[in-house]
Amino acid sequence: MSVTETLNEGLKRGYKIVVPAADLDAKVNEKLEEARPEIEMKGFRKGKAPMALLKKQYGQRLIGEAMQEAIDGAMNDHFEASGDRPAMQPEVKMTNEDWKEGDDVEVEMSYEALPDIPEIDLSSLSLERMVVKATDEEVDDALKSLAENAQNFKDRKKGSKAKDGDQVVLDFVGKVDGEAFEGGAAEDFPLVIGSGQFIPGFEEQLVGVKAEEEKDITVTFPEEYGAENLAGKEAVFSCTIKSVQEPTAAEIDDELAQKYGSDDLDALKTQVSERLESEYSGAARAVMKRGLLDALDGKVSFDLPPSLVEAEAKQIAHQLWHEENPDVEGHDHPEVEVTEEATKLAERRVRLGLLLAEIGQKAEVEVTDAEFTQAVMNQARQYPGQERAFFDFVQQNPQMRQQIQAPLFEDKVVDHIAEQSEVTEKEVSKDELQAAVEALDEE
Repeated sequence: MSVTETLNEGLKRGYKIVVPAADLDAKVNEKLEEARPEIEMKGFRKGKAPMALLKKQYGQRLIGEAMQEAIDGAMNDHFEASGDRPAMQPEVKMTNEDWKEGDDVEVEMSYEALPDIPEIDLSSLSLERMVVKATDEEVDDALKSLAENAQNFKDRKKGSKAKDGDQVVLDFVGKVDGEAFEGGAAEDFPLVIGSGQFIPGFEEQLVGVKAEEEKDITVTFPEEYGAENLAGKEAVFSCTIKSVQEPTAAEIDDELAQKYGSDDLDALKTQVSERLESEYSGAARAVMKRGLLDALDGKVSFDLPPSLVEAEAKQIAHQLWHEENPDVEGHDHPEVEVTEEATKLAERRVRLGLLLAEIGQKAEVEVTDAEFTQAVMNQARQYPGQERAFFDFVQQNPQMRQQIQAPLFEDKVVDHIAEQSEVTEKEVSKDELQAAVEALDEE
């Protein structure tokens, strides 16, 4: 087998691979010999059929398999010997299309090699990490919000009419065709108007009721209702209103703290403060990451594989087009023109992506199975009731796995770089951090 270079221009490479007919024949014979012990042919004991007969019957179907293995082997040997890493899947095509059994196999292989990436002294990087402390006022505002979410209800003034958001305590009995049905009655049932707890149309008819009032509410069960005997049926609920209550914010005290799983109010304040500062820390990390990427981008320069830049530029241009045309959801639109802005951004992304990959590889950064599984679980929560299907989809889709793993790997590499760099902490206000985050979107 021979491999001859036909192109070496920048990062572009081209090679001619020739697999001699004798090598291919030997590979077919090798495969037949491996399978021979299990082959039964009429007139011969199992595994004892002559090679000539085996080759006549099975040789043709093995030639393609042997040919592919030979070419793959030649490619792997080439990459191992040359040290080249293809930027994308190499393009391989057979050049002697009139090939027949007994001929050599001639193949052209072309690809773009990943460039040599210069090493960077990470300790020479100077980064700034913003630090925001939660103020007493911010903690108090968060506690007020928690109190509103944990609202209580108190009786409205006698004679007051129920409003949307009020809680009505009532007795009711539901009937279909004059007959009460199972599960259609309750006493002293607290129902918040607008909560959507009851079937459509029920709660809306409680608006305007008063305590001690009796009211018949007529509704129709949805066609897809779970109980088959009620689906699509009209029902009348005879209701007795016990009380009409208005929502009130809970008191900010130990009882509120216990509702949110804290021992007392002081513990809840600490918990709220830590949560706020964790949110600020996440935002500050995004700002520092941008600074880190800017610093790296200014320190390196190397040739970029044109195919990677082109693919990234097309993706960026496509994304920008959809942002400018939000009403178009599908992809059956005219071809999007790649702008100079998209190409420039693509070059930065490809350059930094290759650099981060190189740094991560040399530092032996890896995404653990536990980290990957947690990321998949986080995404699966976006599909309530379909979590299992999402997990299966990820397992069966290598591209999806890569999409989930890539940002995890990048974040771990960024953390590694930050650990090696000189990082200065700067205490700022929440507004200053917010302004820095908004500036990221503008760039």
